[in-house]
Amino acid sequence: MKLAILSRAPHAYSTQRLRTAAAERGHTVKVLNTLRFAIDLTGEQPDLQYRGKLLSDYDAVLPRIGNSITYYGTAVVWQFEQMDVYTPNTANGITNSRDKLRANQILSRHDIGMPATTFVSSRADVRGAIERVGGAPVVIKLLEGTQGIGVILAPEAKVAESIVETLHSTKQNVLIQRFISESRGKDIRALVVGDRVVAAMRRSASGDEFRSNVHRGGTVEQVTLTPEYEEAAVRSAQIMGLRVAGVDMLEGNDGPLVMEVNSSPGLEGIERATGLDVAGAVIDFIANQVAFPEIDVRQRLSVSTGYGVAELLVHTNADLVGKTIKDSGLWDRDITVLTLHRGTSVIPNPRSGVVLEPGDRLLCFGKLEEMRSMIPDRRRRRTKLRKLPKDSLPDS
Repeated sequence: MKLAILSRAPHAYSTQRLRTAAAERGHTVKVLNTLRFAIDLTGEQPDLQYRGKLLSDYDAVLPRIGNSITYYGTAVVWQFEQMDVYTPNTANGITNSRDKLRANQILSRHDIGMPATTFVSSRADVRGAIERVGGAPVVIKLLEGTQGIGVILAPEAKVAESIVETLHSTKQNVLIQRFISESRGKDIRALVVGDRVVAAMRRSASGDEFRSNVHRGGTVEQVTLTPEYEEAAVRSAQIMGLRVAGVDMLEGNDGPLVMEVNSSPGLEGIERATGLDVAGAVIDFIANQVAFPEIDVRQRLSVSTGYGVAELLVHTNADLVGKTIKDSGLWDRDITVLTLHRGTSVIPNPRSGVVLEPGDRLLCFGKLEEMRSMIPDRRRRRTKLRKLPKDSLPDS
């Protein structure tokens, strides 16, 4: 295949390893500076210019986009997607993972274990937010930050309030998160490629430092994950729309707690800790996908007038409960079930004989009006409309 690696750091360890792994496997590979692209929308088909010239054809693109250029970088990736060039990490996946609040909102929707987290914009709400996550000490995080930068441990509520007020005064948005004391300054980085964890390491903080990042002096060691931790890592990456990701997890008393899903994980620490060819696993996965790439199904299926993708919830008293998909009447209403979500399990392309249970969530494609008609009416409180006092009207 012909592969483009988007990177502004061609001599960085991760970029070099990916480039070498691709070349060793007989692929043509080039490292392209993300900021030297120009998005070309002047022709009949979406295209890209690179260094002022029309970009040649590529089979796949691997984004290595830094935080400082997220907006422009994801615009370039999105353009590659419109040109039907395969990328393991979509523009939406990269954007969602970069914003810690958005990432937490998405993961919490899918029952991924995470440290209790709140987001407030007023100092008056900070004390209540601290109590909701379990009380001080708490961790305060900037919404965008890497390598442990912008992560602060506040030992007391008053200190937390002062920190949040200071950060808000500089127009910074922050999360307030429960401090997981049982992790003891350690966390796990799982490198997910496709639908499996190809390598994992445990990072330990140095001295009194509570952040375990290698860039802050932390040490690393290879670790074998239990199925519970593997599943949490893979599901988190897939939910975010990433097929190559570093998933950071704390070891909580009740199981894995996902802290972050990194769309451009560094390879040096994990390759040195494990001795595994992680870069090669990434290249092999991309090569296998090029022949049969994944697509944005919602974008492709929503272009037909009157048709779209929606999620239907099987309510306790719904007529669907106890019926198979075949007998549910969905097909007769021109609705096809693409995926069935049951608790933390996902059943893709479920068979017609699957019996529906209360709480099942059905990702469907079909007539939008038919799917809307299956959503029960929500009870809304209506406020009584009062008459406007005569003396409140301005003189004409």
